[in-house]
Amino acid sequence: MNNTIEKEEKYRLLTEQLRALLDGETDQVAMMANVAAAIQAEMGFFWTGFYRVVGNELVLGPFQGPVACMHIGFGRGVCGTAWQQRQTIVVPDVEQFPGHIACSSLSRSEIVVPLFGSDGEIVAVLDIDSTELATFDQVDRLYLEAICQLMVR
Repeated sequence: MNNTIEKEEKYRLLTEQLRALLDGETDQVAMMANVAAAIQAEMGFFWTGFYRVVGNELVLGPFQGPVACMHIGFGRGVCGTAWQQRQTIVVPDVEQFPGHIACSSLSRSEIVVPLFGSDGEIVAVLDIDSTELATFDQVDRLYLEAICQLMVR
């Protein structure tokens, strides 16, 4: 089977699972914890987690994987840049991203998806790292953005 089709099918099933799991839940941290765990279990990435907007920085939230940076400034690294630009950022090679913050030297590619609150403001970012180059593509972007939409309350 084509890898893209396999990935899409995994994401489709994951999205259905999360839609049911999150239905009626209002606690943002609880949702982040289960979303990170579900993505990690299904997709097997190196690191999957959230950074929450707290004042003028991103603060580490629920995640799956090795220890991580705890505070990231607005506009810093991939996470801070996605927050600043208010859009998903896909980085095929983190070594080529100016100002990349290396929480782990094993991370090679990354995707960061902003999580918007019901008021349209960014409340967190979903950050996923891979140990392989060019792991993330348009399929990841579309499904991860849809998953983040499920969390809007």
